[in-house]
Amino acid sequence: MSTYVYITLRERPELMQLAAQWFHSKWKVPKKEYLECMRAYLNYETEYGWYLCLDSNRIIGGLGVIENDFHNRKDLTPNVCAVYTEKGYRCQGCLLYTSPSPRDVEESR
Repeated sequence: MSTYVYITLRERPELMQLAAQWFHSKWKVPKKEYLECMRAYLNYETEYGWYLCLDSNRIIGGLGVIENDFHNRKDLTPNVCAVYTEKGYRCQGCLLYTSPSPRDVEESR
């Protein structure tokens, strides 16, 4: 049985390039867009973060929390984005533990 590791990108900043490529491969959003958001998070310009689930050192799930998901409704901030779990890991609760708690998100505002 696998043991999953749940991290924020700040815990493993060396995974930024790999994570940006992984999210890009899932959603086809340009990698540079992910890198821009990830750098802001790693540089403490925002507390909205990036969360990953790893099986060994392989990313098997992840999501981001961002201020705006391409809309003008500031009252709907923050937004969860780019949620994805690899097919073989779905329905096992992987992202349940990856997600930030509502308190974490509220404290980041």
